[in-house]
Amino acid sequence: MSSTHQKICLHSKLFKLIWTLTLLLPGLRRTEGIMATEEPSPPSSMESNKPGFPKQILANKLEDKHLCNCCQKLLRRPFQAQCGHRFCSYCFNRTVRDGPQKCSACIKEDIFEEPTSILKQGCAFPDNAARREVENLSVVCINEGCTWKGNIKEYELSHEGKCDYMIIPCPSCKEQIRFNEQERHNERECPERTLNCKFCKEPFHFKNIKAHDEICPKYPMICEGCAKKKIPREKYVDHIKFCSKFRTPCRFHVVGCDMSVSSFLISSELCSVGAALELQLHSEKTKVAELGRRCTDLEVKAGMFENVVCVLNREVERFATTMEASNRQHRLDQDKIEVLSNKVRQLERTVGLKDLTVAEMEGRLREISGTTFDGVFIWRISDFTKKRQDAIAGRAPAMFSPAFYTSKYGYKMCLRIYLNGDGTGRGSHLSLFFVVMRGLSDALLKWPFNQKVTLMLLDQSNREHIIDAFRPDVTSSSFQRPNMGICLPFCANCMRAIFYWPWC
Repeated sequence: MSSTHQKICLHSKLFKLIWTLTLLLPGLRRTEGIMATEEPSPPSSMESNKPGFPKQILANKLEDKHLCNCCQKLLRRPFQAQCGHRFCSYCFNRTVRDGPQKCSACIKEDIFEEPTSILKQGCAFPDNAARREVENLSVVCINEGCTWKGNIKEYELSHEGKCDYMIIPCPSCKEQIRFNEQERHNERECPERTLNCKFCKEPFHFKNIKAHDEICPKYPMICEGCAKKKIPREKYVDHIKFCSKFRTPCRFHVVGCDMSVSSFLISSELCSVGAALELQLHSEKTKVAELGRRCTDLEVKAGMFENVVCVLNREVERFATTMEASNRQHRLDQDKIEVLSNKVRQLERTVGLKDLTVAEMEGRLREISGTTFDGVFIWRISDFTKKRQDAIAGRAPAMFSPAFYTSKYGYKMCLRIYLNGDGTGRGSHLSLFFVVMRGLSDALLKWPFNQKVTLMLLDQSNREHIIDAFRPDVTSSSFQRPNMGICLPFCANCMRAIFYWPWC
């Protein structure tokens, strides 16, 4: 057993002992009247909602025993599990929140053991010794420019999250600023800060200050006629209506009038151009009225055409829907035809294979039906005239007989015949060869083949048979054990296995 595993077992026993003492301690205190005073400490371990402290704040050398096995930071409110590994209170509660979990540290150290290495609620206790050890570690503030020093307990109580040099994002513009500059930034620098208009007292964003000045109803204006100042924008229009010194271009300046008139007298004065334009305006109004009537008629006709177009659109949509359905059905039919065609081709292939199998079986059946196992074989050649003509023409010069055997497990043999002769007998004789074939029982037989062979050309009228016999030459390779399908008999030393009968 490794030393690490022994430590784990020791931690497990220590856990049980401490848990028992934790249950007995309140009673002992009540019995003996012990009063204890402790220094103020951070909130209880169960109230912590933060992971460990950053390792960078440590002033001295870092030790692995001070690290959380989950977040790999300095322990905050350490808990010790049954397996002996320590976790931050926050990390442990988050780990077992969804049910029992395997200890990753045990797995990493290859000391996993059930049920000791299973983390679950109630299987860990606050490790106060480790907490006091961690809280007494010397630390420094890692924020640039801050010179604070102390221990982790002081850091958590009075400095963490409160350092003036801490860099934080502005909640409005997201710019990174120091904690002690937050108020000044919000009041003077933040582009997203909110200001109150000094004229109308309405709030607005700093970046919209120019846009607000353009619409502020209380913004002070200056009259261009009488030079009066601080006229609120909401009262400026009323002022220039009655200001005798404010002059405005003639309302007909867009068509050529270059006079400027007092806004106070503008309603009673008309220029010569204006008089002519008034007459022209009356004529134009008449034309506009006529055009208005024509537009009304055209709108009525356009409405009728729109109704017709709507009806046609509905018909087109209906035909499009029907066509789409037909196309879908057509595609389905095509798919079915393709499937059936594949099945037909597959069946044709299957039938072809079956036909080949049947032909092969028929050939085997014919061969088996013509096979004998007593050493006697009668070879009847059908369509003799046609086959002899094929031999004379060179299309099929030779023919092989079905195989036959001397016994069920005897020698395997066959005959080969040249109906137009072979060698010196070509064209004048019939040549017959005796062939020894390779059989399944060759290993059980005596070699070379030395059985007497009798060949007969049978006269079907039973008057005169042609008979010849020979005993094989045991030195000939034609009668040795075959190593191929047949033992070829057409070499010089096996000519005794060849017989010629003249055509007479």
